Amino acid sequence: MILLASLTACEDHQHGTPKAGDSVVISRSNEKDTLKGSLKAYERKKINTATINIKYHSPAVRGRVIWGGLVPFDKIWVAGAHSATSIETNKELIIDNQPIPAGKYGFFAIPGQSDWTLVLNKNWDQHLTDEYDQKDDVLRWKVIPDTLDNPQERLMYVLDQTGEYKGNLELVWEKLRIKAPFRIQR
Repeated sequence: MILLASLTACEDHQHGTPKAGDSVVISRSNEKDTLKGSLKAYERKKINTATINIKYHSPAVRGRVIWGGLVPFDKIWVAGAHSATSIETNKELIIDNQPIPAGKYGFFAIPGQSDWTLVLNKNWDQHLTDEYDQKDDVLRWKVIPDTLDNPQERLMYVLDQTGEYKGNLELVWEKLRIKAPFRIQR
């Protein structure tokens, strides 16, 4: 089976396997993934007055060692594949008690064996980490990953509303989930 139940194509694509250039919404699944490559994907959520968009490329596990293998520990990672993951918001967000102005940012991670450093960077339009420069970081903060009982085959992002002006940004892949709580500045 080709994960059709797990992928929801964007408005342009009606039926079947996603075509080159389509963006998809990745859903929770541990089924075998027969699609090749890292899919262009997005997550979009409106929470109260804020609209938040995440664009990324979603690789699959395909039996590989992900953490400490494909994605090395203690090195900056684009939190996806091919190019930097981008996060765009039309409202100011508060993350780790720091105000983040409305705008578009590159989202990176530095996976560690026990905790991770998450990074928002001014340069959202870059290939892998070729142009990454720490001086462009808007925010760095630490999180501790959760272990999943059931693995997630494809990297996926979830924006989860947890209150009237609150939410979580979640990165879910393989057997880990990273949660980054945020709130919307009123």
